[in-house]
Amino acid sequence: MIRVLLAEDQAMVLGALAALLEIERDISVVAQARDGKAALAAAQEHRPDVVITDIEMPVLSGLELAAELKRIGSTARVIILTTFARPGYLRRALEAGASGYLLKDSPSEQLANAIRRVHAGGRAIDPELAVEAWSAEDPLTDRERQVLRLAGDGRSSPEIAEELGLSDGTVRNYLSEAISKLGAHNRIEAARLARTRGWL
Repeated sequence: MIRVLLAEDQAMVLGALAALLEIERDISVVAQARDGKAALAAAQEHRPDVVITDIEMPVLSGLELAAELKRIGSTARVIILTTFARPGYLRRALEAGASGYLLKDSPSEQLANAIRRVHAGGRAIDPELAVEAWSAEDPLTDRERQVLRLAGDGRSSPEIAEELGLSDGTVRNYLSEAISKLGAHNRIEAARLARTRGWL
């Protein structure tokens, strides 16, 4: 029996996923979580074989959850299940240690097969997205991404500097670099472009 943890912040989607997977004879949903932090705690308590997580969740994103599970040495294999067909997200998911990346509009039997594949040590990735992901290089550094994300949320340079423990000038330098790399006219456009490509 393959033990699965589901992490999804939308209750209806979470319930539907659990019901679909419970139909499978070799899959058992051992825990469900509505945010990344709860999912991390559930993974440590229930020790599932496979964790299926959305990307955008409260507290910890699915990508942060995957990275944290990897950091603590969890043996659970992670599948990202998302609406975002963005190459940048796929690259970051794989870098965070995920073994699968599927879109929510995929046929339901594809999810069960993906669970079996990653449980057996393989990978389950949307093939078209995989090709696109490796042709679109993310130009941003981690710090540029962090600063740009806050700028895109409407934070001023002094506010970003205070939150990240940087000087105002350093923040402006990071923003300038990010804007230049993305060919944008300003920080808001740069953040929008980076989000569209899955780099934030």
